[in-house]
Amino acid sequence: MDTGFPLADVENDFLRARRHQAAARLANWLRHRPESASRLLLLAEVAGMLGTHSERPLGLLSIPLATIVGTLDPRPDFDRQFRPTSNRSRSRWEQLALAQRRGEPIPPIRVYRVGGLHFVEDGHHRVSIAAATHQKTIDAYVTEIVTGVPACR
Repeated sequence: MDTGFPLADVENDFLRARRHQAAARLANWLRHRPESASRLLLLAEVAGMLGTHSERPLGLLSIPLATIVGTLDPRPDFDRQFRPTSNRSRSRWEQLALAQRRGEPIPPIRVYRVGGLHFVEDGHHRVSIAAATHQKTIDAYVTEIVTGVPACR
C-alpha cells in the first residue's frame, strides 16, 4: 500500500522484503532444510552440469521475473527469491527503488539464459525491487548459453 510519500514507501518496501526473508529463513529452519536450499543458484554449477557449447546475445528483452533463479557469482545479500538477507544492501536498494518510483530511467539488467532460466550478471538490486513490488516482468539484456544437454524449462 502506497502512502503517497515515495521515501516512506521505499523504506516500507525494503522492510517488508526483509521480514518476508526472515520468515522464510525461520520456516526453513523449522522444516530442517539446509541453508543452501535458499541460496541463489550459480550459473557455473548449472551450465557446468549441462555442458556449455557457446553463447549468443539475444539483445534487450522483457523477461518474466519468475524465471530469474540465480546469479553468476555467489551473492549472500539476496536469497533465492531475491529478498535482502541483511541491511547491508539497504541504502543501494532504497536509492534505486526511490529513483524508480520517481520515474527516473533505470537501466535494464544483464542476464544469462540457460533453457528458460535466467542468471543475473548485473542488476541484483533491481531484481529484488521488482520482486518486492510484485512486477511480473523486467527488461534485460539477455545472452543465451547453448548447452550440450537441453535444459528443462
